[in-house]
Amino acid sequence: MKLSFEHISKLYGDTAALQQIDLTLGSGVYGLLGPNGAGKTTLMRIMTDLLAPSTGRVLLDGQDIAVMGAAFRKKLGYLPQDFGVYPNFTAEQFLLYIARLKGLSKFEAKRQTDELLRMVGLEDKKQKKLKGFSGGQRQRVGIAQALLGDPEILVLDEPTAGLDPEERIRFRGIISDLSQQKLVLLSTHIVSDLEAVANEIILLRKGVVLEMQQPASLLEQLNGQVWLVTVPAADEAALTKQYTCSNVMHTDGKSVIRLLSESAPRPDAVPTAPNMEDMYLYYFGR
Repeated sequence: MKLSFEHISKLYGDTAALQQIDLTLGSGVYGLLGPNGAGKTTLMRIMTDLLAPSTGRVLLDGQDIAVMGAAFRKKLGYLPQDFGVYPNFTAEQFLLYIARLKGLSKFEAKRQTDELLRMVGLEDKKQKKLKGFSGGQRQRVGIAQALLGDPEILVLDEPTAGLDPEERIRFRGIISDLSQQKLVLLSTHIVSDLEAVANEIILLRKGVVLEMQQPASLLEQLNGQVWLVTVPAADEAALTKQYTCSNVMHTDGKSVIRLLSESAPRPDAVPTAPNMEDMYLYYFGR
């Protein structure tokens, strides 16, 4: 399976939400990372054929998805950023309803609903009305509905929003299990989630793709550019104003500051291994 973005641009008046996007994706998990307004949701909506590009096209194995229509949508599972539910439906009723809308038989709808409720850890809540669910539980229902029909392509916009740490670990396990057979594109602000599950990360800023690389390769670029500096607390403001700062810890009247710099910011600075937060700030924080 190969999904190709060919010269994709999206204009809103004089504003370019996306600019000449060229990407080729295969099976695996792709993380989409960028600040607010980078164009992530626009790119995902174009990928799901919910939004037409101003220029360019998206191809699945050489076929234009806009021409494929329903045949493409059958291969697709989508969790939008703002996922709504029917509050008076139970979790089971809601998934059965979505399954029938996707064309599943009554038997298959029930089988997949039961399986997915187990997968997302809501089997014991299947008779509970959705209006009584927490935000994290509703998000898990959203993940389940995206998986109905066993789609080949999954597009997940902020899937870990509202999930507690235990739920996020469960989600990572689900995505890892799926990554061998499916193409998964997920967007999240929780960069550690991408490091845990993504085969490659796409960096998007102001509608332009900056990089598409494996997490380890992105981190490798920052070797020798992340430093720990310990200074009196009174000196903290001057350093954090001069350099990109990814973390500060206070102890015994001193500040331990994590800084990004191409060279040692002070003679006593200690180099340290970069992490995903450092990488995010390197590309988007200055």
